[in-house]
Amino acid sequence: MKISDLFDFDSNLNVSGLALNSGECGEGYLFIALKGANHHGLNYAKSAIENGAIAVLFDNEDVTLADEMLADLNVLKIPVADLSEKLGELAARFYDEPSQFLNIIGITGTNGKTSCSQFLAQTLESCGVIGTIGWGKIGELTQTLNTTPDALAVQKMLAALKNEGCENIAMEVSSHGLAQGRVNGVQFKGAIFTNFSRDHLDYHGTMAAYLETKLKLFDAPLLEFAVINLDDEVSDKILASIPENVAIIGVTTQAKQSLQGQTLSAKNIELNLSGIQCDVFWRNQKCVLYVPLIGLFNLENVLCVLAVMLKSGTELEEAAKRLTNLKPVDGRMERFGGENNQPLIIVDYAHTPDALEKVLRSLRSHTMGKLGVVFGCGGNRDKGKRSQMGKVAEQFADWVIVTDDNPRFESNEEIVKDILGGFFNNEAKIIHDRTKAIRNAIEKATAQDCVLIAGKGHEDYQEINGVKFPFGDAHCVREILALYD
Repeated sequence: MKISDLFDFDSNLNVSGLALNSGECGEGYLFIALKGANHHGLNYAKSAIENGAIAVLFDNEDVTLADEMLADLNVLKIPVADLSEKLGELAARFYDEPSQFLNIIGITGTNGKTSCSQFLAQTLESCGVIGTIGWGKIGELTQTLNTTPDALAVQKMLAALKNEGCENIAMEVSSHGLAQGRVNGVQFKGAIFTNFSRDHLDYHGTMAAYLETKLKLFDAPLLEFAVINLDDEVSDKILASIPENVAIIGVTTQAKQSLQGQTLSAKNIELNLSGIQCDVFWRNQKCVLYVPLIGLFNLENVLCVLAVMLKSGTELEEAAKRLTNLKPVDGRMERFGGENNQPLIIVDYAHTPDALEKVLRSLRSHTMGKLGVVFGCGGNRDKGKRSQMGKVAEQFADWVIVTDDNPRFESNEEIVKDILGGFFNNEAKIIHDRTKAIRNAIEKATAQDCVLIAGKGHEDYQEINGVKFPFGDAHCVREILALYD
């Protein structure tokens, strides 16, 4: 594609690829030099050119730096106003606007994005997924660095999924992704709001700013419908932000009614260790729904997915039938033990106060004996939620083991100290080594007990001082339980 076809710049040079990373440049590439948190992409322009880049794109506010860094380099220099904001549209143009040929469902909210995206990928025909645990088709996922990848990667992934025959895409849209324009240039057909609670305040600063960022998804051009969890306390604010031309489907387990659009509700809810059963009501129809998942919050996720299926043309009975075959997502209420005289062990990603409370409340109804929890908090992230998670753990579990999560570059002792600040009696057991903490919890539990291992879920590493060491909660649990078979 010619540079002049990508944006308003008079050049007939042909571009063979786009790259934000100099190491990914090849012959004929356009290197996009953005300002990062620690370094500017212009510092790597020479390397990009050596790898074959024929032009360097940068923000027009960085012209002075570009003149300095590119002075002796034989390369086309292109300043662009508001480059970060325009990057998604530029990439969409380069990849022939893939989202125009796809039905893309964007999912935002503090918790539940991954579950909803994976459930949609299991139930919608020809559906790909982009999110926390990877992108691609179910069973063939490629790992992603972020929940919502950068703008170039998003468009490249959409183009690849389109070429692989996907018609539908379930895409997790994080607050970081919205704030940084990573989904600019994506044409969403539908949007889901799961819930809202404290998270990422190290980035957004306030809950109000965090929510305002989430609302950006519902301003997406050409959005046709929005699915809103009416049971969340900020649902009224979400509803008020949605343009009049967007159809609204409210979902509820608490018999609430949306004053805008239509309502999908679940009543007569029964929860047990084998799953969830309820009656669902849609328009003038009633249907029995069974899903092999644990927890009321998972029913909220399923209702969001069911609403999308209905808006996509699936009949209620057929949609309910498909949902009976749902498979749990790795690291989301993943079950181990619970038989052969072993305690029930649950591995879940719950890493916010709200998520931890919901999981513990759900497991309480499934626990004959005592309910224990093993958790920690990540380093170099929102410190304010640590004491809140400590408070939740003490309030809703019978016993607590506080351990390390991903300390990153923070002192694990300081992180634990912050968590303990939320305890009233401060009786939590401290075991920094996560393997030892999990082993201690399992050995402590009886066959009637339930143990929640929270905070890391699907993650297969533990990050300490900039190094990611191989570690997975599920793998650790399997190995320990195997010793007692």
